[in-house]
Amino acid sequence: MSEQSDMEKAIKETSILEEYNINWTQKLGAGISGPVRVCVKKATQERFALKILLDRPKARNEVRLHMMCATHPNIVQVIEVFANSVQFPHESSPRARLLIVMEMMEGGELFHRISQHRHFTEKQASQVTKQIALALQHCHSLNIAHRDLKPENLLFKDNSLDAPVKLCDFGFAKIDQGDLMTPQFTPYYVAPQSCDLWSLGVIIYVMLCGYPPFYSKHHSRTIPKDMRRKIMTGSFEFPEEEWSQISEMAKDVVRKLLKVKPEERLTIEGVLDHPWLNSTEALDNVLPSAQLMMDKAVVAGIQQAHAEQLVNMRIQDLKVSLKPLHSVNNPILRKRKLLGTKPKDGVYIHDHENGAEDSNVALEKLRDVIAQCILPQAGKGENEDEKLNEVMQEAWKYNRECKLLRDSLQSFSWNGRGFTDKVDRLKLAEIVKQVIEEQTTSPESQ
Repeated sequence: MSEQSDMEKAIKETSILEEYNINWTQKLGAGISGPVRVCVKKATQERFALKILLDRPKARNEVRLHMMCATHPNIVQVIEVFANSVQFPHESSPRARLLIVMEMMEGGELFHRISQHRHFTEKQASQVTKQIALALQHCHSLNIAHRDLKPENLLFKDNSLDAPVKLCDFGFAKIDQGDLMTPQFTPYYVAPQSCDLWSLGVIIYVMLCGYPPFYSKHHSRTIPKDMRRKIMTGSFEFPEEEWSQISEMAKDVVRKLLKVKPEERLTIEGVLDHPWLNSTEALDNVLPSAQLMMDKAVVAGIQQAHAEQLVNMRIQDLKVSLKPLHSVNNPILRKRKLLGTKPKDGVYIHDHENGAEDSNVALEKLRDVIAQCILPQAGKGENEDEKLNEVMQEAWKYNRECKLLRDSLQSFSWNGRGFTDKVDRLKLAEIVKQVIEEQTTSPESQ
């Protein structure tokens, strides 16, 4: 774990305010972990992007993986990292946080950039794809899966015509060391990198035509059933109106990335070797995507559908990475096993089997929350928000000892019985998934 110790040494304990001025009001974008702000280095007046995370093992892991990958020209650089106590206006006391100073990407997000191009050509789409693929190849060569490859995480360095595109946000990245291949899971083992290749296929498709491959005419907050079925069966087309001028090579790379079975998808090396990325043809046909992407509502719909599919893929990935409960060395589960269940009268029952069963129930209740976030279901006379409150209350009852869940639910305005503000369900699903991972695979994070 030399990278870990190197990263720890690289984190500065001095105050960031000694070296940087922070613009707390200007926000560059918001990920699951909060907004990215602008900071200016006092010595040079150079502008940088500042990401702030609560200082937890997961955040340190994100920093470590990003720093491992950031030497590549198509990955956003990490300039330096500070560990400081920061108190935001709504907080009663300062909290330990990591402040990550990154290079500023002035050129904006991928789809926004395409929408500003009057004449975005197939050749340009091929060149952008090559840069994204090179970034992924670098990550995959380090056995790191990014797992959050989406248009918002692909940024241009500046507004020049030949500005490089770079990959950012390693909040869901993970190292695949083959340690998921335990005997009981071997037949179902899928490398987490395959998620990146699927996402790349979707992004290429949208860059070329301006709408997603598994397009559904019904727009809603979650992926409609017909669109979900198309994704599961790999049913997509190349409608004549937009695709008649697009090369067969482009269609071929999309087909080979959007395979339902992950093991049948092109590897990242296969993408980089594909004729479409290495063509000497002009490919100067103007794509319809720029025109369609001028409609912000269309872009928001594409991004929402893609983000939901990424959530689903990461949750499927989680299913194969859970350890059997009896082998988990986790303090909370260990304590539950020792104490057993706690009935309403407050008397503890010392029953090891019941303790393990209780742990199973606790995890099941958390999974119910994820299911409700992704596929909302409500009974007769009950709305989706009430149902979410109900399943969250059940999960909270069994998982109150989990610090990550407690801290996270505070940011979602949870009062112990319900959410007092509107909930971003995708973000909540991701947080709960992290809690499950922590409960089952990361005892050191407690």
